[in-house]
Amino acid sequence: MSDVATCWLTRAIITPRTLFARGIRDSYAWHQMVWQSFPERDGEKRDFLTRLDDKPGGAQLLIVSPIEPVRPDWLGDADSWETKPIPLTYFQARRYRFQLRANPTHKPVKDKDGNYIADAKKRKRRAITGESELTAWLQRKGETGGFRLCKGFPLETWNDVQRFEKRPKDSFHQRGLHGTVDFSGVLEITDPAHFLATTFSKGIGSAKAFGFGLLVLAPLSTID
Repeated sequence: MSDVATCWLTRAIITPRTLFARGIRDSYAWHQMVWQSFPERDGEKRDFLTRLDDKPGGAQLLIVSPIEPVRPDWLGDADSWETKPIPLTYFQARRYRFQLRANPTHKPVKDKDGNYIADAKKRKRRAITGESELTAWLQRKGETGGFRLCKGFPLETWNDVQRFEKRPKDSFHQRGLHGTVDFSGVLEITDPAHFLATTFSKGIGSAKAFGFGLLVLAPLSTID
């Protein structure tokens, strides 16, 4: 396998001073700010993932992108910014401990009365919340994404709700919420090239513009 960089992982530590100065309140607003790290791309489709975590003394922002981002002007002098290339060889370990913040949903083919919904456009997304359903959902993502959950290691999940607000320039503010599930467990990569091209680079699940879908990986040692 080649050691050539296949994507970039960026980690920024943002101080409370910057958080206060920018007045950013939710993950969608953060996503808009991250666009400034990819200049001269107005109108292009998003091809990066983000994840924001509260940390002691500020916040941690992670970005996975196909090209190297630039440090944005809105960061202060006390904020840190570190970018490194991730080669395909990184995905050759036997097992990885992972964390995932996702928005698990599905589109029912039947309505509440059991009637089949023929028009696919009328099938509205519904949140998946049950533990067994969440496990099955992630297993299905693995079957199509080049990985599988490791037996013998527990899969932990935490459910929450994330509120957001869209602020279009030419229309009214739009408020909404997403069902949030944090997963933690151990996985095995079954097809490194496919895993990189789909799961790691493009994320898992829906609502990726709101900070969902980025998979955090750490290789396990052979004695784990």
